[in-house]
Amino acid sequence: MEQITVVIGDRLGKGQKVAAGVEKAGGRAVVVPGVAADMKLGDVMKAENATFGISFCGSGGAGAITAQTKYGYKAKYGMRSVEEGVTAINEGCNVLGFGFMDKEELGERLVQAWLKKYGA
Repeated sequence: MEQITVVIGDRLGKGQKVAAGVEKAGGRAVVVPGVAADMKLGDVMKAENATFGISFCGSGGAGAITAQTKYGYKAKYGMRSVEEGVTAINEGCNVLGFGFMDKEELGERLVQAWLKKYGA
């Protein structure tokens, strides 16, 4: 079974709670270190051969748009809820941009949604 790898880039260098949720659901979380980590999301996703990526910043867009522009990932951004993220995965997106929402439930539910849609 191929493990789901989720890259997390947070403008403020956070993301540990969402990473814990990813791991709780059986995924592998890669938290990009440092401030402005959201802007490195696409680069780290490519390097890690990630399944999908999560970007956090005030608007919920900058890192996701950058990853989409640079690497052609399908992004949805400006999201503010777990449900919006689940919907984005069901729509085939692999870069998810949120306002600041470092919650364990988010990581767990997104991995579960990916597994439900694509299998292990």
